[in-house]
Amino acid sequence: QLTADLGAAYSHHGVDIRDRDSLGKIFRKYGTDIAVVIHTAAQPSHDWAVRDPFTDFDVNAGGTLNMLQNTREHCIDAAFIHCSTNKVYGDTPNRLPLIEQETRWEIDPAHPYAGGITEDMSIDQCLHSVFGASKVAADVMAQEYGRYFGMKTAIFRGGTLTGPAHSATELHGFLGYVMRANMERRLYRIFGYKGKQVRDAIHSHDVLSAFEAFFRDPRSAAVYNLGGGRHSNCSNLEAFALAEKISGTEMVTEYVDDNRIGDHQWWIGSMAAFQADYPQWKQVYDVPMILQEIYEANVDKWVPQP
Repeated sequence: QLTADLGAAYSHHGVDIRDRDSLGKIFRKYGTDIAVVIHTAAQPSHDWAVRDPFTDFDVNAGGTLNMLQNTREHCIDAAFIHCSTNKVYGDTPNRLPLIEQETRWEIDPAHPYAGGITEDMSIDQCLHSVFGASKVAADVMAQEYGRYFGMKTAIFRGGTLTGPAHSATELHGFLGYVMRANMERRLYRIFGYKGKQVRDAIHSHDVLSAFEAFFRDPRSAAVYNLGGGRHSNCSNLEAFALAEKISGTEMVTEYVDDNRIGDHQWWIGSMAAFQADYPQWKQVYDVPMILQEIYEANVDKWVPQP
């Protein structure tokens, strides 16, 4: 698709980030012409990581190291944007004082994190999941290359990053999968927390505009939470209601008592640190807008199966 849209301005290289030799050839080819490296490649599944922890760590930690070292050797002045995850905080968010409401869990309004969890939350002494641990290693290494080598690195700890092209699968791809299950009349399994677990969600447009802001004015070893914050968030139950309103079709759900290991009961991240450094950045999309766009992009594709 990018080749069709951009023509000669885009070149595709189908390379595994664990393959140091192949990565090195690409970085050597372009050298200091590289202005920015946006590192989004990862193994994203908690469940898959448990089944194959060696590959998970090789991709998430080793692959990130390969990207950082090649940037250092061939284009050290390039901005390096690393897509981390809020799972680096492990299950620490689940220790927050939460109040059960009709459709969601919500934090005590008097708590310092009432406006959203900030980057000072500890990543230590908690359960991460195997995936979360490999992402911690990558996160810290990206910080270290910024501090130790003076590279222009940014670590974005994402919540739910989404949009109309989001891969809509059960174990990740929250809003996309809610909409797909609704439109295809699939059974949606709710894992624990009474379906009131809360996630913030940020649209890919807003993600890319944040990346561009950092690229235009980079810093070293910057760490930012990246998500919808108080502007864009919902619980499972609230997402179901929105999906039903958009499509006119009721959800088909099944409740599973046990939540997934390391799953957050409430996550709303604060974007205050990023907005303080980049006050021109503005968030556009909220959850209803995101779900509506996912529906419109897939209305002819996601249909009930016979």
